[in-house]
Amino acid sequence: MKRIVRAAAAAALACSLALSAGTAAGAAEAGARGGGADRAAVAPLALPAPTGPYPVGSTVLPLVDRSRTDPWVPTADGRRLMVTLHYPAARAGGGTPAPYATREEARRIAEGLGLGGAVPADVLAATRTHSRTDVRPAPGRRPLVLLSPGFSVSRWTLTHLAEDLASRGYVVASVDHAYESYGITLPGGETLPCVACAALDEEGVPGGVVTATRAADMRFVLDRLTGPRPAWRHAGVIDARRIGMAGHSIGGASATATMAADHRVDAGVNMDGAFWEDLPAEGLRGRPFLLLGTDETHRPGGPDATWDRMWPRLDGWRRWLTVTGSAHGTFSDFPLIERHFGLPGPDLAADRAVALTRTYVAAFFDRHLRGAPGRLFGGPSPDHPEVRFQNP
Repeated sequence: MKRIVRAAAAAALACSLALSAGTAAGAAEAGARGGGADRAAVAPLALPAPTGPYPVGSTVLPLVDRSRTDPWVPTADGRRLMVTLHYPAARAGGGTPAPYATREEARRIAEGLGLGGAVPADVLAATRTHSRTDVRPAPGRRPLVLLSPGFSVSRWTLTHLAEDLASRGYVVASVDHAYESYGITLPGGETLPCVACAALDEEGVPGGVVTATRAADMRFVLDRLTGPRPAWRHAGVIDARRIGMAGHSIGGASATATMAADHRVDAGVNMDGAFWEDLPAEGLRGRPFLLLGTDETHRPGGPDATWDRMWPRLDGWRRWLTVTGSAHGTFSDFPLIERHFGLPGPDLAADRAVALTRTYVAAFFDRHLRGAPGRLFGGPSPDHPEVRFQNP
């Protein structure tokens, strides 16, 4: 059986997460025989606890940018975005446990990835998080980190990372981009389909349309979080002078597009995303950037040549790290989902995938948004032997 995700440069829709129908059928059959999927259905997945000192709050902001026409559905009423904010909470407890996903989102994504028989939607949607809904933020001014998910999946696939960053003192805005996921549920209950999936797969629309659109999305999100009339009533805790962005797959490529278009974003991370557009000649104007990817695909001279091409344009502090034994989904919640539902995964264990992603992403933002020493980036660490420092 194939893995839950394919390599980022594998095909025209290189940044999608996918699983063959044969894999889903095999997993479903195993469940019927009393295998992993059936056992996992007894209880929902519980995400790993965050590692920082703060309890975590969470709130959902539906946003609509009516100044733009949606590129995928021009007849839509503006460009719709769903944003989940995770943030340090003032105290533990209070509120209600934050949901992971709606059942319809989980159903559509499981079916879109070929997992309908192996991953019950109600079980996936009931995944237990470590944040509480709409609780009061801890006092103080906090750096903001924007998160953008992989193509065809939703913002909640980055929840373990979002919660961990929030527990370390960051406000984290995870953004769902309309019509770019198999399922995005709006407040009224409507669930938007992935119109962009067909546009890229069947109509030949280039991935650069996605990254440019997401850059505009993030600009709007920043306006609504740090502008004069913010959409979040606790927006005063955000320090608009310290903003970073990370993304998985095409969301990672969108981090460079966003930084090129918006000077407010001070630092960026691309987690295993192929680049669809080159940076302009001025690069990132000296701002720092981290490449964190699979060793198989993203080592220098590897299958995805876009990292080699983009490297000289990263003109500030930069690191190129690859992770041995990882797969495309390693830098998201997918290793945890694979393990819980008895699906095949890469050689790198789920707990290590979570620990490495959290450790290196947090260390990068600590260094560049907080001025921490950042010794982790001085070279290979015996504590993290899977991480390779590349020097093209």
